Amino acid sequence: MAPYESDSSGGEDNDYTETNVLLGYASKDPSDDTISHLGGRPEWLDPSTPPSAALAKCKVCNDIMALLLQLNGDLPEHFSGHERRLYVLTCRRKTCRRKEGSIRVLRGTKISKIVSKEKSAPKVVSPATKPVGNTGIGETLFGAKPSANSASANPFSIGTSSPSNPFSTSSHPPQNPFATTPLPPTSELVAEPPQESSGDINADLPKSFAAALSFNPSKSSTFGPPPIPEPWPSESSQLPAYPLYYLVDADYEILDKAEEAPIPTHTMDLDDSSGADGGKEDKEVFESVLDKTFQKFADRLAQNPEQVIRYEFKGSPLLSSKTDTVGKLLSSSAGNEKVRTTGGSASGIPRCGNCGMGRVFEVQLTPHAIMELERDEDGLDGMEWGTIVVGVCENDCVPNSVGAGEVGYLEEWAGVQWEELDTRR
Repeated sequence: MAPYESDSSGGEDNDYTETNVLLGYASKDPSDDTISHLGGRPEWLDPSTPPSAALAKCKVCNDIMALLLQLNGDLPEHFSGHERRLYVLTCRRKTCRRKEGSIRVLRGTKISKIVSKEKSAPKVVSPATKPVGNTGIGETLFGAKPSANSASANPFSIGTSSPSNPFSTSSHPPQNPFATTPLPPTSELVAEPPQESSGDINADLPKSFAAALSFNPSKSSTFGPPPIPEPWPSESSQLPAYPLYYLVDADYEILDKAEEAPIPTHTMDLDDSSGADGGKEDKEVFESVLDKTFQKFADRLAQNPEQVIRYEFKGSPLLSSKTDTVGKLLSSSAGNEKVRTTGGSASGIPRCGNCGMGRVFEVQLTPHAIMELERDEDGLDGMEWGTIVVGVCENDCVPNSVGAGEVGYLEEWAGVQWEELDTRR
């Protein structure tokens, strides 16, 4: 995996750079994809078999958490025959903020029976058979095309037949980024010859938001086996849900080079002759403000200020700090001794607790998501995270107890970088 700088670009000219990161924006009006959204209540892959309520409980207060993000994560180029969905949950109690386990991530996966037969007993896909990188994802799943001003080809594009607008409402499947066409019935899948499954399954998979387009590290590198199933309480007994916003206008990130001002590399000489500690304190505050990583984070978001999520499967998250626990974890060099001895993967993210394979970055929430979700709430005492990064199993595994054609849920890694608090007085 590339270093966690999020500097990859698909093409550039003298005016702007187009990156491989897909941005999502919030709207009250639904697009073609009504599965992907901020807020609201979780919609499980199979409503008749939801995950154990234990997976959605705050690890601090043990209450059911509220949904921040639900994402249609189908990626047929990487996981043929897999239906995927991601859920980012948070506790709404003020007493649980900034505490480990107050933000959690779930991944729901359903693997068709025909794919399970082809994989036979092992659930881990051989690295030699896995697709490499993100080549072709945007074009195949969302019809996303590079900007006309881009000097080089978008690495996500593999053809010229799809329109450049990934949100075209045309009925032609490749042009519809959020189509929710269901998989063929199980009986049909079973009847198909295994050798013909790959192409047919890809063609029938829904076109997901993921395909177009906390920093709260666990003390342990694994989450262990799924808990004993617990029933869900009624909605009336749960804490209120956040308002529902659909994810719309997914497009590749465009950065205006003219707005990328150089970051100062020196600090201001402040007068320490006041006879008190105030001068030294002010200098420390000023140096903190000049933190290069945060400045880059703020400048990057400012170029597309209304983005609520950043998506790049197997890409690199945009960090707000490299000095907190999560920043240090993700900024560590791949394969160093610290990562190996703590059971982490080459990316720095803890390995999957179910199959033991590495985890990769998939999506992160940005601060503007807080503004949208808390727009109608009184006061300023709301959520305090700066960004939430989601790391998922690179093999999209399911629990061993889950059979072919069944839905399995696993907890994934949520890295939360919290807002800086000014504790100086």
